[in-house]
Amino acid sequence: MNFGIAIFPTDYSISMTELGPAVEERGFESLWATEHTHIPASRRTPWPGGADLPQDYWHTLDPFVALTAAALATRTLVVATGVCLVIEHDPIDLAKQVASLDHLSGGRFMFGVGGGWNREEMADHGTPFDRRFRVMRERIEAMKVIWTTEESEYHGEFVNFDPMWQWPKPVQKPHPPIHVGGGGEHVLKRVLSYGDGWMPNRGEVFGRLPELRRMAEEAGRGKIEITTYGSARGGAAEIEGYLQAGVDRILWYVPTGGRDAALSRLEDLTELTRPYKDS
Repeated sequence: MNFGIAIFPTDYSISMTELGPAVEERGFESLWATEHTHIPASRRTPWPGGADLPQDYWHTLDPFVALTAAALATRTLVVATGVCLVIEHDPIDLAKQVASLDHLSGGRFMFGVGGGWNREEMADHGTPFDRRFRVMRERIEAMKVIWTTEESEYHGEFVNFDPMWQWPKPVQKPHPPIHVGGGGEHVLKRVLSYGDGWMPNRGEVFGRLPELRRMAEEAGRGKIEITTYGSARGGAAEIEGYLQAGVDRILWYVPTGGRDAALSRLEDLTELTRPYKDS
């Protein structure tokens, strides 16, 4: 099992050039950054996490800039989006961002993707809420074409471009692994359609793993990686449960409120995971 650290990288957080090496030195596999381009001031869409939306959501750095800083300050650490809101990006631009980060990191990028929950946020980017997953599928399909062909062309309902050239191509072949986030009713179909892994962020995990494995076998797919989030109060028993279930990676958030809080939490997680890293 691999262990990773996640953060909302903000303008008041520990710097990614300090956090990246600290995570790497303590034996964690990966560092994951969230994304919100902005938060509409109307706040009409309820936050799934509770009543009051933390200000971290509208103070986040651009994840690709933040992860590039972390990648260039480390040697082996995997950097990842957890998750990139694909529906808020032009797919041609996003394909270049992903390929550029994979190039600059020497093939150490994982592409966590999701559809998002904030209706007004995605509407500002031109995506209606009820179309978000169709838009995400086409944009990911189009990016795969750009990454894997010398002369790329795609024609869909939401994405259209004639033959064109774009470099760099990703270091990883055919492209960085795509981890599909979410826990909705149809998420497993999305994972099998265009993903390499599943990242449930809430809801049932254990009960859906047999279903995912059955669907993968029926589709002639190989292993689907499972990445999930550890709870704030979870301990060794939680890790053991995920190990028994065949989960491949656990992520924990560190606080955004400055370097001391982040490093203190990182030390606690280092001690928690040490027996599993050494085994």
